[in-house]
Amino acid sequence: MNILGIDYGAKRVGIATSRHDIAFPHSVLANDSSLIPQIVKIVEDARLEKVVVGDTRSFDGRENAITKEGEAFMDALRTHLEVPVEPVLEVGSTVEASRYAPEGSEHNDAAAAAIILQRYIDMHAGAADSMR
Repeated sequence: MNILGIDYGAKRVGIATSRHDIAFPHSVLANDSSLIPQIVKIVEDARLEKVVVGDTRSFDGRENAITKEGEAFMDALRTHLEVPVEPVLEVGSTVEASRYAPEGSEHNDAAAAAIILQRYIDMHAGAADSMR
């Protein structure tokens, strides 16, 4: 299944896509009025079958300053897309992405989106295999 992964942020949104169960960084988009139309275009052009969005809650499930905004974003996506939109835990994805980034580009939202997406793919690999 080919999936879009999103690392939602108040100013920037990291985008990743998957092919053959491997996530790849795609782009970083500004969080402005063009965000949802750009995501819809990416999903349609690449014929993606699902969207997963990083859930900003902490390990123990506590909300943070952006949690409500992220949930509203997912709701808006659901009204504009014909594919499922699911939350996925994103805790630590930015830190993990920075570990693999070249020096000077430690904060990469697209790489964080790829880590979120790869976690989702890995967590659901057994379910997909059993359906084949």
